[in-house]
Amino acid sequence: MKYILFDDSSWSNFFPITLTRSTGDLRVGILKLRQRISAYFGLKETNIIVSSFLEKIYRERHKNWQVNKLTAEDTIFINSRLKVDENITKKIKKLTLNSCLIQEDTILAARLIPKAGKMSSEDIPDLFKKLKKIEIEKEYTWEYLWEFISENAEYIKRDFKDFFYEKDNFFKTEPGVTVINPYNTWIGVKTDIMPGVIIDATNGPVVLDENVKIMANSVIIGPVFIGKNSTIKVGAKIYEGTTVGPVCKIGGEVEGTIFQAYTNKQHDGFMGHSYLGEWINIGAGTNNSDLKNNYKNVTVYSYAKSKKIDCGSQFVGTFIGDHTKTGINSTINTGTVIGVGCNLFGRELVTDFIPSFRWGDTSNLSEYIEDKFLETAEIVKKRRKLKLTVNEKELYRNIRKIVFE
Repeated sequence: MKYILFDDSSWSNFFPITLTRSTGDLRVGILKLRQRISAYFGLKETNIIVSSFLEKIYRERHKNWQVNKLTAEDTIFINSRLKVDENITKKIKKLTLNSCLIQEDTILAARLIPKAGKMSSEDIPDLFKKLKKIEIEKEYTWEYLWEFISENAEYIKRDFKDFFYEKDNFFKTEPGVTVINPYNTWIGVKTDIMPGVIIDATNGPVVLDENVKIMANSVIIGPVFIGKNSTIKVGAKIYEGTTVGPVCKIGGEVEGTIFQAYTNKQHDGFMGHSYLGEWINIGAGTNNSDLKNNYKNVTVYSYAKSKKIDCGSQFVGTFIGDHTKTGINSTINTGTVIGVGCNLFGRELVTDFIPSFRWGDTSNLSEYIEDKFLETAEIVKKRRKLKLTVNEKELYRNIRKIVFE
């Protein structure tokens, strides 16, 4: 049996984060959606269907994956935004040929023998339209980015139990390090924890992956996950529901926030109930609001609907696309959405919706010139001994076309 994970038309519900990645590569809890699905199904290889918009970049980054390619064999297709658990896993494995599981208008999974050839997520509806439909009432899909924020703490707990918990968990820490509830704590190899650090796993697990550095006098209150090669700066306060992906530098005060990877928020300032992509730099003293003064639900701009919608939650901060930077002392309003490749600074409140590739303060935004953006992006990646590739440049140019044409 072959398995393929596919993005569907709801890919745009997760913009600006998915402007540069598959829905399956979004993080919640400790794992990406794709990783969690693969773990539940025991998949040894990665086969995906993504938008044609992302095809080149995924072929380049993952040469050993099968991207947007079908073979004529018995195949189970799984929606990449599936909220996978044991129950839905069993139902999908029991699918008969030429049938699919459907939740309202959303295909959760399907089994068929497709024709060999190329396809992208735009072709998914035609691929499944003649299949026998099996209705499921329970909601099994992620619909919007803010759901990741509200459910992140619970998913850290769940992933810890499923993938990290060890009854014989044993680790050593330096003198002066306090670990409360060590059996709810997992520390990877070559992770360095400096004196004065407090790790409190009373109300949820704390997972520090390999080669993490926790600098002196930091406080981490679980459930929290810190990814490989990331650094928590001196005196940082990391509260529950926070996920830090690999190669990040995080300082100041953070609560209920997801950092995808390669993002720096090194300095003092508050970041709460937010989702940040990659290659972002948050300037010193930047703060965001995650609660309205009237305590009403937060409204958030939806790319898919081209308007602000009620997200049904009181606690929502900001959503920031890849390669965006904020200047010192920036202030970001509740529910603000900031696109890819922005450079924002000045005294004005950053609020509502900032489209991709904007430069300046919110009272006087201009286009972020393409050559200037690419020059900075190359410098940023070079600092991590990585290169900005031709296909990456093409991806950012295509995003600019969406914005400016």
